[in-house]
Amino acid sequence: MLPGMIIRDATDADWPQIWPFLRRICEAGETFSYPTDITEATGRDYWMLPPPARTVVAVADDGTVLGTAKMNANQGGNAAHVSSASFMVDPAHSGRGVGRALCAEALRWATAEGFRAMQFNAVVESNTRAVKLYESLGFRVIGTVPEGFRHPRLGYVGLHIMHRAL
Repeated sequence: MLPGMIIRDATDADWPQIWPFLRRICEAGETFSYPTDITEATGRDYWMLPPPARTVVAVADDGTVLGTAKMNANQGGNAAHVSSASFMVDPAHSGRGVGRALCAEALRWATAEGFRAMQFNAVVESNTRAVKLYESLGFRVIGTVPEGFRHPRLGYVGLHIMHRAL
């Protein structure tokens, strides 16, 4: 974790810093299955989840939002004991441990909330940095949807389902 970085619950006041990098990441179309022409309203609805789900931000000591994560039950009903999470790090701050810190916080939250596992439903196979990070935190690929993601440069690539018991 970066010196001085904290992870805290996201507030409405954080959205103006989240939206620009969320939009850029979605427009690039390389790592998320969100629309590449996502609107701000849709992005906010997708990302700023109400309780009992949780959205957090990683913030530098100067108040800059470095990245964000959302965490929630993966499914409802009798499958609600498995959590899920998604992470976005501002590309200007990538490679500095922000994603690892956000993922560790999601795992901490899910454990504290009594979930039995965490599952990621759609990790783009070509997003090797994310796959490597998740594997280093104990996740494993339990299946891959062949050609499940249309990458703008690489064409159709696999979409991993990753899982970790808590």
